[in-house]
Amino acid sequence: MFGCAGPALSDTERRFFAEADPLGFILFARNVESPGQLRALVADLRSVVGRRAPVLIDQEGGRVQRLKPPHWRKRPPMAAFGRLAAGDLALARRAARLNAQLIGAELDELGIDVDCLPLLDVAVAGAHDIIGDRSFGEDPMLVADLGRAVMDGLLDAAVMPVVKHIPGHGRALVDSHLALPVVDADAETLAAGDFAPFRSLRDAPWAMTAHVVYTAFDPGRPATTSPVVVRDLIRGLIGCEAVLLSDDLSMKALKGDFADRAAATLDAGCDLVLHCNGDMAEMRAVAAALRPLTEAAQERLARAETMRRRRKLPDGAEAMVDGWLGEGAP
Repeated sequence: MFGCAGPALSDTERRFFAEADPLGFILFARNVESPGQLRALVADLRSVVGRRAPVLIDQEGGRVQRLKPPHWRKRPPMAAFGRLAAGDLALARRAARLNAQLIGAELDELGIDVDCLPLLDVAVAGAHDIIGDRSFGEDPMLVADLGRAVMDGLLDAAVMPVVKHIPGHGRALVDSHLALPVVDADAETLAAGDFAPFRSLRDAPWAMTAHVVYTAFDPGRPATTSPVVVRDLIRGLIGCEAVLLSDDLSMKALKGDFADRAAATLDAGCDLVLHCNGDMAEMRAVAAALRPLTEAAQERLARAETMRRRRKLPDGAEAMVDGWLGEGAP
């Protein structure tokens, strides 16, 4: 899965994508100017590879929202739903699902069919704030409960959800965009806390890995490139059935050249690698290490596609979410 550099494809990008034939693409704020421009870019990306390739985006709400006002509505961070749940869990669950439906409806209008949401990372006091209010909160069961509501809401709008960052980024003391987090918690603590929401949503259609070392399982490699974590923990202990996508290979948590990063990710058992920044030299190096989808990956992709379904949004859904969270809720 590749990103592109700007709001329109260059001739070089067209040639590269046509040759590399990635499974799909990911969009960032640098790719967004207006609804019409974005619809045209999505269509152009698919035209280059000659099929309806998945197009991903990180549209969470709060700090991580690629589609912003004035063209798209500001969305609350996931912590807002966690706070709502303190007073009324059923209401918070319903609000989270409706909010996800509304996000999904906006994405569907643009032709974007995969959202890297919900976060199932459990907030941990004292950890780096790269997760922070992106998490539903500190209670693993609440995170699982509201995470499923968001997952179902996106599916209601025929948008594929991606649970992240498996097996859990909430305990990290550094930002994996900038450095490699190392988590020293014991296996029992991790299983009861960080891993629990992912185990609860092990039936999710897609999942994204964490560039985090868990010393209790593999002290030498982050989850993304660790066969022990991917095969024994994510697929084994957690029981994850999802299409497994790496987090961005260009993040500084990973070391080595980009061909080695891509190969190590696939060797560990991930189904797909993700490269986001649109740098052509890096993308060429990643492409050189790629290989055809495994039979198991193809089966997981087919299963995920069958999970998408459409439902009509309830009348007045936008007003209901505003009322529950408060107009302009942070």
